[in-house]
Amino acid sequence: MADDDLKPISDGDIVTPPASTAFQPAEPLKDAGVEFAPASDDTGTTTSKTETAKQAIRDTTGKVGQQATEKLRAYADDGKARAGSALDQLSQLLIDAAGQVDDKLGAQYGQYARTAADQVQGFAETVKNKDVDDLLEDARGFVRASPGVAIGAAAALGFVVARLFQSGLDDRA
Repeated sequence: MADDDLKPISDGDIVTPPASTAFQPAEPLKDAGVEFAPASDDTGTTTSKTETAKQAIRDTTGKVGQQATEKLRAYADDGKARAGSALDQLSQLLIDAAGQVDDKLGAQYGQYARTAADQVQGFAETVKNKDVDDLLEDARGFVRASPGVAIGAAAALGFVVARLFQSGLDDRA
């Protein structure tokens, strides 16, 4: 350490302002000569900050909406593929069961199981080959054509889903 660092403070080290100096508060920033120019777009026209913020919000909202739509479409495509696979498995199950029905109840009842399997297989092919938008339009057309059947099918499907959900909860307990 140098000897200069350890010297005590003296009266010469303290600087005091002259006694004649009066305190003047600073001028407010809004009056300080600073101008906030409105933003201008690519066309050279000026827009206010509010309009710029509104446009930024619109752009962000549009991007988020587009991302959500893409994500939903991906989920719908995945669900369509799973539904097609499940229908194929159901069709195969019915075909396998038809042989057992032939043995136990007779060929006539086995044929009913084969017919049902063919119907399920045809529906599976329809689901696999159509686009999600086409499937939704077909569903809308079905509901318009026969709303009573659609309500009944929705109620039955809701009942089945509720029972499956309830049995899943019972298995955990």
